[in-house]
Amino acid sequence: MGSAWLAALSMIIVLIMVLISMVGRLLNFYAPGTDAYAGYAMAASGFLALAHTLKRGEHIRVTLIVGKLTGAGRKVMELWALLVGSALSTLIALYSWRLVMQSHQFHDISTGNDATPLWLPQMFMAIGATVLVIALIDEWVLEWQNRRSHHSEETRHE
Repeated sequence: MGSAWLAALSMIIVLIMVLISMVGRLLNFYAPGTDAYAGYAMAASGFLALAHTLKRGEHIRVTLIVGKLTGAGRKVMELWALLVGSALSTLIALYSWRLVMQSHQFHDISTGNDATPLWLPQMFMAIGATVLVIALIDEWVLEWQNRRSHHSEETRHE
């Protein structure tokens, strides 16, 4: 839930940066870095919202096969999908943290006039990916224990 609040805050930061840029154009002043910070905040909001979106059953799922399965077959397919998702998300999280550490180590900065240390915005991607891994593993455990709530695609899209 905390990452969802941070994602919402990031969206507000995007709004503020865009407004500052618009007002600056109208009043003939330049606010350096607003475009870059809006981009960083947009990326942060996307990654920070991943886990919350998963837990609410709002991720896009291809239910072509799973939707036709019932009982043990469906459970096996759900466990397999959650396991693969966990593995892929773990790789994304590990490489995201590796990127953060390398950017910090090499003092990598943005090419814009804001010269932001890149490890700062990259950290939000790594945090979001890590929280997604935790959420996927939690969903896998809940599915294994038959305690996972399955969000019905039919009722949600009607």
